[in-house]
Parts: sequence; structure tokens; C-alpha cells
Amino acid sequence: MSKKKMKTGLVIINCIILAIGNCGGPLITRLYFRNGGKRIWFSSFLQTAGCPIILFPLLFSFLRRKEATTTPFFLIKPPLFLASIVIGLLTGVDNYLYAYGLAYLPVSTSSLVISSQLAFTAFFAFFMVKQKFTPFIINAVVLLTLGAGILALHTDGDKLAKETHKEYIVGFLMTLAAAILYAFVLPLVELTYKKARQRISYTLVLEMQLVLCFVATCFCLVGMLADGDFKELARDFKLGGSTTYYYVVVVFTAIIWQGFFLGSIGMIFCASSLVSGILICALLPLTEVLAVFFFREKFQAEKSISLFLSLWGFVSYFYGQIKAENKTETPDQEAQLSQLPVIDSVA
Repeated sequence: MSKKKMKTGLVIINCIILAIGNCGGPLITRLYFRNGGKRIWFSSFLQTAGCPIILFPLLFSFLRRKEATTTPFFLIKPPLFLASIVIGLLTGVDNYLYAYGLAYLPVSTSSLVISSQLAFTAFFAFFMVKQKFTPFIINAVVLLTLGAGILALHTDGDKLAKETHKEYIVGFLMTLAAAILYAFVLPLVELTYKKARQRISYTLVLEMQLVLCFVATCFCLVGMLADGDFKELARDFKLGGSTTYYYVVVVFTAIIWQGFFLGSIGMIFCASSLVSGILICALLPLTEVLAVFFFREKFQAEKSISLFLSLWGFVSYFYGQIKAENKTETPDQEAQLSQLPVIDSVA
């Protein structure tokens, strides 16, 4: 199989698992809180607790490498390992901020706030990895930022039952903080790839993902211990009237969220942190629609305007990308034509 086909396959796989994680993660986390779950640290813990799943593709990769040459099970070296630990700690903090926000915000509102992440991703990518900007990217960033900002104008209409205005505002701010922090993490991962003193392969990407998710999980585990979560875990959960449903939700939460992290870090490897951020934001409208469908959440005029601006921003970005690709292909084709031999016709 050619390298181009392999890369295309990786892009497709990462897009699929990112879509599942990005749409399913917020919904199943909200399901936990809707049915009596109150442990924010535990919810944060679940976002990266599914990391042992990564051991299966790593084992497969190891067995393939072992057939060709003697190789260690793990390829990651100390500098990259330490960088993954730092990113893991930041991810753990981000998990807590996001879980806290989702405990007090409807999924549709949370998703629209998270869409502002793209603006911050673009900002950090510009300074950290020298991301180049086109008018279409700038337009997309502005529209997405405006879309998220409109939600701040309407802070009472979609509060959850028994929720105070203060809790709504705090949830909004925590979600925004989570968006900003993860917007910093994405270019940081890309910068780590570029500064690594070893060749970055997809296997190495998986190893980094395993390390950073394990560190984030341990960080949240410490928070659980400090907050006494282990005494209260299944006590308030009421879905289905039994603990069986509780454990089903817990297991699937861990698995689905792992898809999000694998997909996002995989897209950075295949493309860039900005593309990863674009895809995350591009999937948010679908998450909003699913939240309205499954949870019967309100969808006021402000959300409609915000959704419209978000979609406009996505279309602007992808149109710009297609146009840029066409421009790069045209000179290549002209260069190839200029190299063809000229045959004079004989009358």
C-alpha cells in the first residue's frame, strides 16, 4: 500500500472516531448528570480513563515490527515522554473544566461555547507553530467567535431545572476556559511533534496518547480522592432504576471519549492542530441537533443565529482550503506540461 493511501486511510479513520467521540462524548456525559450524577471529578476521570484501549493497536504494531527486526515495545524516548506528561496534566485540568461546565449547561449551549475554541486554536497556532492564515481562515475564526459570543447575550432562557443564574454563569465561564485551554493543547501537541528528537510515526502518536491520557486520568483520580467521590459514585444515579445502567453509562463514556482524544491527536499528526480544531468545531452543530433531539433541549433564536454563524464559518474555511488546493495543483500541472516534448507537425 502506498504512503498516500495509508495517510488517506488514517485521515478517514481518525475523522470517524473523532466524530463519534466529539458528538457522543458530551451527550453521554450530560446523560450522567441528567440522571442524578453529581460527581464532577469522576466525570472528568472518565474522559481519559479509556486509555488502556490504546494498548491493543500498540500490541498489533509491536508484533508487526517484531517480524522485521528486534524492537522495544515502546518507541517513545524521555524528552517526548516528559512532554506527554506535561500535556497530560493540562488535559486533566481541561477535563475538569469541561465536566464542570457540562454539569450546569445544556449540551447544545456547551457545544456552541466550545466552538469558540477555533479562534483560540488559530491564535495559539499562529505563535506556536507559525500557522499561515488566509482571508478564509480569518473569516471563519471571526464568525465562529461571534457565534459563541451571541450566547452570552442570553443567559437565562436555557437554564437547567433547579439551576441558579450564578451556576449558569459559572458553567458558561468554565466551559469557555476549557475551550481556551484545549485550544492551547492542540498546537502544543503539534509543536511537540516538530521539536521531537525522533521520527514521529502513528505508533509513537498512540504512545504519546497513552501517556498523556494516563497522566490526565491520574490527575483526576487525585481530585476524586480529595473530593470523596468513591463514597458517592452510584448513589444518586437513577437511570433505569438500577446500577446496571449506571455501569453501562460509565463504560461507554470512557470508550467514547477516548475516541475523541485519539481522533483529535491523530488529525494533528495527519494534518495540523488547526485542522483538528476545525473538525472539532465542524461536528458541533451535529452535537447540538442531537442534544435537542435526545434531551428535548430548548433551541432559542440566539442559538439559531449562533449555529448559522458557525456553519458559515465552517463553509468559509473549507471553501478556502479547496480553493488553495486548486491553486497549488494548477502550477504543478503547468510544470508537468512544460516538460513534455514538443513534436512539430509535418505537413
